[in-house]
Amino acid sequence: MWEYTEKVKEHFLNPKNVGTIEDANGVGEVGSLSCGDALTLTINVENDIIKDAKFKTFGCASAIASSSALTEMIIGKHLDEVKDITNDDISDFLGGLPKEKMHCSVMGRDALERAIANFRGEEIIKKEGTVICECFGVTDLEINRAVTENGLTSIEEVTSYVKAGGGCANCHDDIQKIIDSVVGGGIQIIEKKQERMTTIKKLKLIEETLEREIRPQLAKDGGDIELIDIDGNTVFVKLCGSCATCQKSQMTLKNYVEAKLREFVTHELSVEEA
Repeated sequence: MWEYTEKVKEHFLNPKNVGTIEDANGVGEVGSLSCGDALTLTINVENDIIKDAKFKTFGCASAIASSSALTEMIIGKHLDEVKDITNDDISDFLGGLPKEKMHCSVMGRDALERAIANFRGEEIIKKEGTVICECFGVTDLEINRAVTENGLTSIEEVTSYVKAGGGCANCHDDIQKIIDSVVGGGIQIIEKKQERMTTIKKLKLIEETLEREIRPQLAKDGGDIELIDIDGNTVFVKLCGSCATCQKSQMTLKNYVEAKLREFVTHELSVEEA
């Protein structure tokens, strides 16, 4: 289990500035349901001052807290003051985030950049570069930026910041090459031997992820999920409440539940409806 600061808990349980500004003149959208996290940031700017900011987030506690914190950081500020806000600034504002959750603060930073660019009429090329991680749609430029700005030296750290490598693991070699190119070969990365995951440990991690990451999000729409069985790397679940009759239930299972379990347990898992 991760340890969250009191400020993270506060911004998750009582998020600030939730919603959408109808007459917003700056909009920033990042993430997607397929990767398990999505954020839309809307801002209202007058004379280069952010008069209002609101957000809508689909994601975990850290994603909601990071988005809430970001709005508090930028409201009332001049664009020149906020344009260089980094993901570390957002994390620091919250008193720190677990390293496995740093991608949530990165998402906030990216949304702010897009909202400011949208206000200024600047064109944003959403997926500039070559996609390296097919599971989460992360490009080489996004990985390079994360490594450069945050001094990352391992694949595990890259996954924590931008999710790349958290799915099928086919992109690990390419991620390692990017890391090596950034550090100039000066740091030798020793690949860690993968720890064997027992059935009991796997079950415990699945139950924790369902309780901490997945169930709270489904509950927002009146839904729930029940763990039925585990057979090898296949997880059988039952969708309950509004999720049981939703036409998008299979999308929820594959694009959200399965993605989250692969991220926090093991990339080998698949999810089926019991």
